[in-house]
Amino acid sequence: MMLLVAIGANLPGPDGTAPLETCRRAVGRLGMEMRLMGLSRWYLTEPVPPSGQPPYVNAVAHLDIDPTTDPVEALAHLMQIEEQCGRVRSVPNAARTLDLDLIAMGALVRQSPDPILPHPRAHERAFVLVPLADVAPGWVHPVLGQTVEALLQGVSRAGIRLM
Repeated sequence: MMLLVAIGANLPGPDGTAPLETCRRAVGRLGMEMRLMGLSRWYLTEPVPPSGQPPYVNAVAHLDIDPTTDPVEALAHLMQIEEQCGRVRSVPNAARTLDLDLIAMGALVRQSPDPILPHPRAHERAFVLVPLADVAPGWVHPVLGQTVEALLQGVSRAGIRLM
């Protein structure tokens, strides 16, 4: 089953590791437990909502997982990798050393409990949709029934550039 994970960081890791390197290490850890099918290009993006934070490094990974994988276990695995990379949860939208968001698990639709699938705001975020279109062209949002390309038409790409 297809697992789509958004990857982002805008702070150095606890050991001073640059955000891009932290993200690359996270992809390596994801690939150790799941089959990495593809990785988007890396993008530099402005924080959403706009703030005084440094820009983010963003990408999306396409992984293949066992169709019997529990979404709660998948999310717990992502959170464990975040913690290993120095993620400390504070306030919403705070700067971070690593952010791994579960965007979709196949066509699974789940309203509660967490994780909500597909990600409830992914379709509104160019920093997710642009790299998602790189790695999973033609992906169809399981609730909205629109392709990633159609969803991209409804968002601004301002503040997003290739690294």
